[in-house]
Amino acid sequence: MAEIDYSEHGTRNRGAFGTRLVGTVACLVAAACLLPMVAVVLAAVTGGTDTISHLLDTVLPGYALTTVILVVLVAAGTFCIGVGAAWLVTMTRFPGVRFLEIALVLPLAFPAYVLAYAYTFILDHPGIVQSTLRDVTGWGPRDYWFPEIRSTEGAAVMLILVLYPYVYLLARAAFLQQSATAFLAARALGKSPWLAFWHVSLPMARPAIAGGVLLAIMETIADFGTVAYFGVQTFATGIYTSWFSIGDRAAAAQLALCLLGFALLMAVAERMQRGRAKYYQAGKSHASLPSAQLKGWQSAAAFTLCVIPVLLGFLLPVFILIQMGLTSEQNLLSRRYVGFIQNSLTLAGVAAVVTVCAAICVGFFQRLRPGQVSSSTGYLARLGYAVPGGVIAVGLIVPFASFDNALDAWMRQTFDISTGLLVTGSIWLLVAAYMVRFLAAALSAYEGGQSTVHANMDAASRSLGQTPLGTLRRVHLPILTPSLLTALLIVFVDVMKELPATLIMRPFNFDTLAVQAYRLASDERLEGAAVPSLVILAVGLLPVILICRQVGRR
Repeated sequence: MAEIDYSEHGTRNRGAFGTRLVGTVACLVAAACLLPMVAVVLAAVTGGTDTISHLLDTVLPGYALTTVILVVLVAAGTFCIGVGAAWLVTMTRFPGVRFLEIALVLPLAFPAYVLAYAYTFILDHPGIVQSTLRDVTGWGPRDYWFPEIRSTEGAAVMLILVLYPYVYLLARAAFLQQSATAFLAARALGKSPWLAFWHVSLPMARPAIAGGVLLAIMETIADFGTVAYFGVQTFATGIYTSWFSIGDRAAAAQLALCLLGFALLMAVAERMQRGRAKYYQAGKSHASLPSAQLKGWQSAAAFTLCVIPVLLGFLLPVFILIQMGLTSEQNLLSRRYVGFIQNSLTLAGVAAVVTVCAAICVGFFQRLRPGQVSSSTGYLARLGYAVPGGVIAVGLIVPFASFDNALDAWMRQTFDISTGLLVTGSIWLLVAAYMVRFLAAALSAYEGGQSTVHANMDAASRSLGQTPLGTLRRVHLPILTPSLLTALLIVFVDVMKELPATLIMRPFNFDTLAVQAYRLASDERLEGAAVPSLVILAVGLLPVILICRQVGRR
């Protein structure tokens, strides 16, 4: 066995190699995250002006208006429900509050398009609600008015019900971390509890609330399944229609560029609006905010306001989906469905491992070599979460399809051999799209754990002869195991639910549970769509249970 070189020179050489390796991988990951956006811009610019002129004259204003309306409705709805519920369960005590502070997170397990399938089944014209109404009143189809579920407003309600937990979790954490000093000072100056909340507690929690609302907005503009099923014309549906129905790649790229610009504009606007504002706790010691004991009608009102989102966003849809699944003819144990499950688990598992490994490289590089280069890699790695899956799909397919075609043409001309499509339509390109899309979530989880590793541990490890990679393997990773498992679980579930990128980029005859649910729902076979939807929901409950445990311990 060769003797390990523990000399200063050997350790320095191996350390320099490890640093260069981590830095190279981190830069490659950042470049991979930047590639789809650059490709979309180039494809849109080189696509000519005829397509964009036609879009401006026909569908583009409608896409823009509908997307803006949807964003405004979802932002307002998630703000009201998330902040209101967080304040009630944090600042008041009433029967059931301990259950509700955890149950309010449960709708996060639902993809919005699954919720849309469930509510369409009962609220559409042939559904049980309108059928019962007609049977009881004797009305005909044109004798009454009923809210249309397949509408922009209906899509907004579905998105609000599944996205408000983002705002709720961040707002509740901000309220719990606030000291009572400023709030009690406002009360001592004659402010009512409502005015003290509005003028003191809410502004102090504004960064966290704005972050939650921004997450909800990003998910809204990235959503495809809900708006496509409801027939709502947004940028997301326009990209898919241009790519598959019309076959116009230039139009798809130009619509993707519009959506990319809108997403980045929202992120930049939130950052600029926050500005240089900073918030500090008043006083030298932390005192928890006082909780008011509600009684009578106030207690009943608080319980009702908090239980409605849980009922509409989780309990009722689960009951509906189970009823739909029992009456369907879909066999979850059939060979076909086993294939769907295997495909979904394979994609989610591989994508989760690749994404977390990329997050480790980027995060460790920032710790190893703090500076402009590492900060830039971290910033670029996070950009993917602001980019919808459809945009990433277009941005990856366009350059790699050109590469495949150029390689095939050269091989035909030189060796009379056809290589076909080596990269385009492969699982690995789809995994790359997932990595770009969800790397920010994995990186946040990793950095949250990495912040608990003191710098003295790194110094002690290096003084014992460990290289940077040895420190990462023997010190950081064992300590960060819970954070890494959390990151794996989050990315795994997000990939299971991802629809637009999977629809556009999946290999031929390689369908997942999300694709199967979307296909059955598009054919109006909602009972059948309930079966894969329930499997997706069951998997989605795993990170929600983890979050609920953390909320309960706190």
